[in-house]
Amino acid sequence: SSDVCSSDLGLASIAIALQSGIERYDTTLFSVHMLQHVILIFLAAPAIVLAAPITLVLRVATPGTRRRWILPILHSRAVRVIGHPLVAWLLFTAVMWGTHFSSFFDAALENVWLHYMEHVLYLASSILFWWPIVGRDPSPWRMGHPARLLFLFMQMPFNSFLGVAILFSGTVLYPHYATTGRPWGPTPLEDQQAAGAIMWGLGDAGFLLALLIATAAWMRHDEAVTRRREAAEDRSEEHTSELQSR
Repeated sequence: SSDVCSSDLGLASIAIALQSGIERYDTTLFSVHMLQHVILIFLAAPAIVLAAPITLVLRVATPGTRRRWILPILHSRAVRVIGHPLVAWLLFTAVMWGTHFSSFFDAALENVWLHYMEHVLYLASSILFWWPIVGRDPSPWRMGHPARLLFLFMQMPFNSFLGVAILFSGTVLYPHYATTGRPWGPTPLEDQQAAGAIMWGLGDAGFLLALLIATAAWMRHDEAVTRRREAAEDRSEEHTSELQSR
């Protein structure tokens, strides 16, 4: 099924980002590190959300487990807060900008546990970001299709500005990459410019693709609504005709 394919894609993307050659060089090359983040944000997170994990858990859980544990959590105040589209949008933005323009990013390159936390932050905030856009799982807040497009469109400039700021910075932003002492590959500044180009180019491409998919979903939704309305009108006319013929 599509849910299984989405789940497999999400897990495979996480494995590629965190358990492959990408992970091996993420503290050596900033460009590789940025590619890792792009995979988590634009491939792994939306694929996981498309798999509708909450719906799957509700299906396989026993009635008692659903009643005592799952439903109370879904209807809790904490989920209502972090699941609000505006909160999710702000959290995603704060994680992106806060990690790249603070000492946290460089510290995570030196400390393995902070590095793991960084990956969790990116994946978790991205899942929250894509959750209301995809709209397949139950949520305390539902967005209409126009709101989903606006939600995506308003995030795109923040990704662009962040990528451009990294790309055109005249100094190395993270001292770790300037002190690795590797005798091969691009200079630290060239590597940083490549990282900024990846965030700007692949990030904006990811948002544009998401906007196109969201627009197509809106059109399909409107067509389905129109077909249902026309079918209801046809049934009403047939019923009226039958009454008049009696």
